[in-house]
Amino acid sequence: MMTPEENEKHEQFLRLYVEHEEALNGFVRTLVATRDDAREVMQEVAVVLWRKFEELTAPEDFRRWAFGVAKFKVLAFRRDRARDRLVFDEDVLELLAIEVTENADAYEAERQALDKCIGKLDAAQRKLLDAAYAPGARIAELAAAAGRSPMSFYKALHRIRLALMDCTHRVLAREGLA
Repeated sequence: MMTPEENEKHEQFLRLYVEHEEALNGFVRTLVATRDDAREVMQEVAVVLWRKFEELTAPEDFRRWAFGVAKFKVLAFRRDRARDRLVFDEDVLELLAIEVTENADAYEAERQALDKCIGKLDAAQRKLLDAAYAPGARIAELAAAAGRSPMSFYKALHRIRLALMDCTHRVLAREGLA
């Protein structure tokens, strides 16, 4: 059983982690090759963040601190996977880390705007989009299942992407972020 102090520490960590998890996951995702790699790194990041939580000096520094931990975990992951051809050079990784860290708030705003716009799609558009971005999706198979040609499927997907891009720009502009 946890003491009240341990329980409070645990709750504070969970609140901060949940608040920043999407941004942290997006940061890690930009630095590794696959979603599976990102999941693996994120598990390690969460463990380290919890173990070293007492080192955090101020809750408002959590995001910056967590990004730093994540960057080092990505570097360790890369060293472990050095044989893989899809691994970025360390200089490229450092540039990506800097870019994502500096623009994390803007990326989060864009992601939230995109989520709003996806929510505005009609059911058929949403179904097509979900199918196209499902893990292992193959456009030719999806098109055949829908009774369409692959080109027709690609064109429909392209129109949805353009509409989402336009909608996202409008949402960001309305919120004064574009």
